Amino acid sequence: MSLSLESPLPDLPPGGVRRIAHLDMDAFYASVELLRYPQLKGLPVVIGGSRRPSEETIRQALGDVPLAGIAVDDFPRLKDYTGRGVITTATYAARQFGVGSAMGLMKAAKLCPQAILLPVDFDEYRKYSRAFKAIILEIAPVMENRGVDEVFIDFTHVPGGQREGGRVLARLIQKAIFDQTGLTSSVGVAPNKLLAKMASEFNKPRGISIIHADDLSALIWPLACRKINGIGPKMDEKLRALGVHTIGELAHHNQLWLSQHFGPKTGAWLYEAARGQDERPVVTESEPVSMSRETTFERDLHAVRDKAELGALFTRLCAQVADDLQRKGYVGKTIGIKLRFDDFQIVTRDQTLATYTADAALIRRAAGQCLKRVALDKRLRLLGVRVGALVKADGIHSLMPIRPVAHALPAQAAINFEAKNQELF
Repeated sequence: MSLSLESPLPDLPPGGVRRIAHLDMDAFYASVELLRYPQLKGLPVVIGGSRRPSEETIRQALGDVPLAGIAVDDFPRLKDYTGRGVITTATYAARQFGVGSAMGLMKAAKLCPQAILLPVDFDEYRKYSRAFKAIILEIAPVMENRGVDEVFIDFTHVPGGQREGGRVLARLIQKAIFDQTGLTSSVGVAPNKLLAKMASEFNKPRGISIIHADDLSALIWPLACRKINGIGPKMDEKLRALGVHTIGELAHHNQLWLSQHFGPKTGAWLYEAARGQDERPVVTESEPVSMSRETTFERDLHAVRDKAELGALFTRLCAQVADDLQRKGYVGKTIGIKLRFDDFQIVTRDQTLATYTADAALIRRAAGQCLKRVALDKRLRLLGVRVGALVKADGIHSLMPIRPVAHALPAQAAINFEAKNQELF
């Protein structure tokens, strides 16, 4: 269950209309890296492959050489990469070669072998994420966090939020973020969240795009259906099979026709989305519904021949999820696993416990039981562990019956218990 505190839809100011902004940081991870390595600006740079060691480790390896003083020729190149990693993000110079997020690094190396490859540094990205969001909140207090690099902002009642359709306020926020962090962003402002998110992609990077209610036919309807956030590859393929390629073509179909092909709920949503209708409020606070950890292996692993390595990875993922839960003050009762095999088939399994937990050993035991329900007869590319049905740990007593809770096994005891019961790994 997701618990949230939503901002209401207040009365509009005199002469005003609802103005919602979507702010998306430009190539966020790559841009943060360019602050650290300004000598790479304008060059094709790819982020991904592995996590960065600590800043102290980097400095020990470089000696007295400052990060900004490393010669460009000394950086690793994409053409020299070997492994199973994927791209987290890339600079716009790299994207011009067809390189993009979620693409395998080996494939990207064929498109842009000269690109510089940097490992990810999530601690640094989270630091800058907190910084730019704090800047926004000082200017516009109704903000919805949509991830590390994007937010929705309600401009409606903020000074400057109505001027030029919101352009004045968008420009102010862009400038404040750049002045204080050195990072650029793109902003779309529209009557609702659906259109604002689409608008923020119109003029990247550093763009500001404004959509008014009467711009629908000129700016939105010529776009491909995939531009609507929520229409994925499968739905788009079905729409194309039905002869629907653009949002305008989608808007020409009535709700009954859409419901017949996509079901009542999805049909109603498609009908409204094609017409630019979206009454969702900006959500200022939200609780996570789940937490998960997963890892993609450098090489495919076999459940029997690589049992020890898989077991260690599996235990580590469970411990990491437990640490995330405890650090953020949550407990959950639905434990799940995710597997991706060497043929890219994805399998998930889960089970719901009788009590809430954030204990690594209990999570490991339950996740191990989920594994027993999967035929591990193919090599594995990816392994993940998830804990869902989250609630705040400090409110757990109001949600549970008054009865003794089973004591958590120590991590090693839980592993030994599973081994005795012939757990695969």
